[in-house]
Amino acid sequence: MILFEEALATVLAQGAGFKPGYERVHLSETLGSVLAEDIFSDMDMPPFDKSAVDGYAFQMSSESQILAPFEIAEIIAAGSVPARVLKEGQCSKIMTGAMVPSGANCVVMVEDTELAGESHVRFTGKITAKNICYRGEDVKKGDLVLKKGTQIAPAHIAVLAAVGATSPLMAKLPRVGIISTGDELVEPDTAPGKAQIRNSNGWQLEAQVKTVPAKPSYYGIVSDEGPGLKKIIEQALNENDVILLTGGVSMGDFDFVPANMEELGINILFKSIAIQPGKPTVFGRRNNTFIFGLPGNPVSSFVLFEIMVKPFLQTMMGFSGRLPELKLPMGVDYSRRTSVRKSIIPVTIEDGKVFPVQYHGSAHIDAYTIANAIMYMEIGTSMIKNGELVYVRPI
Repeated sequence: MILFEEALATVLAQGAGFKPGYERVHLSETLGSVLAEDIFSDMDMPPFDKSAVDGYAFQMSSESQILAPFEIAEIIAAGSVPARVLKEGQCSKIMTGAMVPSGANCVVMVEDTELAGESHVRFTGKITAKNICYRGEDVKKGDLVLKKGTQIAPAHIAVLAAVGATSPLMAKLPRVGIISTGDELVEPDTAPGKAQIRNSNGWQLEAQVKTVPAKPSYYGIVSDEGPGLKKIIEQALNENDVILLTGGVSMGDFDFVPANMEELGINILFKSIAIQPGKPTVFGRRNNTFIFGLPGNPVSSFVLFEIMVKPFLQTMMGFSGRLPELKLPMGVDYSRRTSVRKSIIPVTIEDGKVFPVQYHGSAHIDAYTIANAIMYMEIGTSMIKNGELVYVRPI
């Protein structure tokens, strides 16, 4: 049994050495994928001096100068080029986002003006800001706007669009095979018999894989023993970059997954982690394909995916960031019976404080429909008091 930190370091080191392949993807399909090239701006942003408000553009030289009415030289709509160069005593009515005309260095908000006849306007408020967004003040042509290794979020798509990067080079999404083992399992559309349960892990993991995002393939339920399990693992090894296999990895009489992995030439890098839930987690590789043997309890597979498999898949694609963690105060006292392993506790974050949810153990997946984060409880810690700071990770 190894520490979770050691297991995670092993997994991430393996993922960092993976070569995912690359492809150009239309920006509409890039969400969640990892950028494989640096992106530079092809223009200044803003590309011209533009008005930040609806109002009147004019040349301000002194406070006293703006007391007299100004002649309205033209109306400038967003997207149009000003036709007039403003002279002393003139202004242009201008819309938000429109190009500021030559001869103007200030825009007065329309709320601080009043008409003085049909063709003049008077400024009624105190001018406290120029209300101009200057050319290149956000980004200059040639600036690096997105770094290689960025996982694309909606704001990044806006940047790609703004600089004309319509087909950026992206890492290909990993192919992930999902196998559920267990003679007690039936699929969700089947009524369980005596001593049977519906398979939730396969469908849960498929959904989690899609959120990375990666490309899942579900291979169904396979018996714990017999040649079928080895055959399906072999097929999945040949068709995927990563295999997620749930069940059959513990120390019971019918837990045959590690033995099958070794017979198939998979190099097992660890078999057990000092974590709760998720102790009987196996990780190995054969050539350029990786396999996780996850515990069959649904909370165990859910948690191990979030804290280990997900960062592994992101690392495979060259993701250069880190999953977010927060340090927040506990909202109540919390204790556990044993502290020999690192515990992952489902919690909610409310008003900046952490509250554990009701949780009955590694089969209680319902707890994670209430939780919005997980809390880490380190080895040797059996009590956390109200107000004490703890590390939590949103889920």
